Amino acid sequence: MPQLIPPQPAFASDAERVVWEVLAGALPDDATLIAGQRITDEAHEVEMDLLLLWPGIGTVVIEVKGGRVSVTDGTWHQADRTARRPLHTSPIEQAQRARHVLLRHVNERSSRPLGRSVHMVALPWTELPSDWDVPDAPRALLLDGTDLRDDGARAVERIITALRTHGGNHLPPLEPFQRDHAVKTLRRTHEAIANHQLLSREIEDAGNQLTREQERMLALLRFQRRAQVVGGAGSGKTHLALMKARALTQEGKRTALLCYSRGLARHFQLLTATWPARDRPAYVGLFHDLPVSWGAPPEGEYEGEVAQYYEKFLPAQLRELAATRPAGDLFDAIVVDEAQDFADLWWEGLRPCLVDPADSGASVLFVFTDEHQSVFDRDGRAPITLSPFPLDDNLRNTRTIARTFAPLTPVEQNARMDEGVPVRFVPCATEDAVTMADDQVEALMDEGWDPGDIALLTTGRRHPEQRERIDHFGYDGYWDEFFAAEDVFYGHVLNFKGLERRAVVLSVNGFQHWDRSPHLLYVGLSRARSLLVVVGDPELIRDSVGDAVVEQVTGSAQR
Repeated sequence: MPQLIPPQPAFASDAERVVWEVLAGALPDDATLIAGQRITDEAHEVEMDLLLLWPGIGTVVIEVKGGRVSVTDGTWHQADRTARRPLHTSPIEQAQRARHVLLRHVNERSSRPLGRSVHMVALPWTELPSDWDVPDAPRALLLDGTDLRDDGARAVERIITALRTHGGNHLPPLEPFQRDHAVKTLRRTHEAIANHQLLSREIEDAGNQLTREQERMLALLRFQRRAQVVGGAGSGKTHLALMKARALTQEGKRTALLCYSRGLARHFQLLTATWPARDRPAYVGLFHDLPVSWGAPPEGEYEGEVAQYYEKFLPAQLRELAATRPAGDLFDAIVVDEAQDFADLWWEGLRPCLVDPADSGASVLFVFTDEHQSVFDRDGRAPITLSPFPLDDNLRNTRTIARTFAPLTPVEQNARMDEGVPVRFVPCATEDAVTMADDQVEALMDEGWDPGDIALLTTGRRHPEQRERIDHFGYDGYWDEFFAAEDVFYGHVLNFKGLERRAVVLSVNGFQHWDRSPHLLYVGLSRARSLLVVVGDPELIRDSVGDAVVEQVTGSAQR
């Protein structure tokens, strides 16, 4: 029997169950059969009824359709006992699109791309006529009721034939390590999506008092066309940015939701994918990906320095591209989170993306910012002349944690959470901070903490485990691993703005730019919801942010 994921799926139809059981009983032990695999990326959201990963043979995406299926004048129909209705999208097209998304998703996260692959359609309740001749759906790509009878041997034979004739016979078949990597990548993404579905339901819970309070904040600003919302760490800026982007989209505005951080952008993409299609902004993701999506050359085609590509070239390209785009491609509204990361040149590139770049009231620009989280060496100001609107409450951290970074907040905060457990402080030499932080992670797991609840963040050089995971899985796979929350996350404070974990071990292992050290510590101290462990030299911390923070960190640890 093949590896079955999950072992007992919750099928959407009996037809899917029948095909699953036939293949599960006929495939060999080294094959992997996955049910209901979803993939959400920047441009697509697909669900594969069945996915087969078969070493030595190839990869197969199978769309299952129950009832009696037929094609008349190019239109697919599905009939049951009561009615015959047209299908809006042909099942072969659904399977093909899902296969393309699958290959891109997995191959971008692997040094060895998947080779031979094919898309197929299974029709367990249909017997296709002998003269079947549909141009975009050759008989070789279909499994009908006759193929799925008895022990499934005929279905397996047809799958092998389809891969050899339509799956790119010149391409190499799947290797076992490619199967294992694909399974790990897909299940990580699956868990990331599932976690965001839970988060979406939690946010939309009518009993969520804090959400209702934030909605009132947005209601007060509903007539503003340009607004800058300022708040400290944990004040709910990211949540408000999401809510504002959704509200603008619901009003019929073509909206863009942007940020600079890869992790935050992935969070936006996963969460907005849980919304109804009518609520999703037209563009969600990285500022720098917008010009590339409009035709700017990707990084690999740029001959200059990488830093110049992102700091100057892409913003200039965005400005030029916006001037030539059709009006329908421009945005009625733009929402920017962590806007303190944006340089002036970036704003110059972004403003022409609005239908009305001038501040005349025809388009909307909302920015959410915390100047004290400006951890990059760039200074920019959003093109908004109104005074900022402040957020005074901390909605993320326990009061104990909130007090540690309170001396660093630009706006005094009202900590709304419970008191919480004391902050833990582990003094050590700076060069030992990473090793000691690793020990603290092990101690937390020995105490019973779930690995997926723990993040280890560094302030200086990246943790070796972080470098290894990025090199192996790529940035997208690395961040999907974070949102899957199945393992300890290893990251850097620079890339963790807007994000959080229940327990954070902050390794103060130095600073590559001393003038930015207060901002880095401010971000690092504010990422934990429930438990904060600080590891490092107290004198280094004192030199960076002063006595008040050190007293809060060490004093809480001693109380």
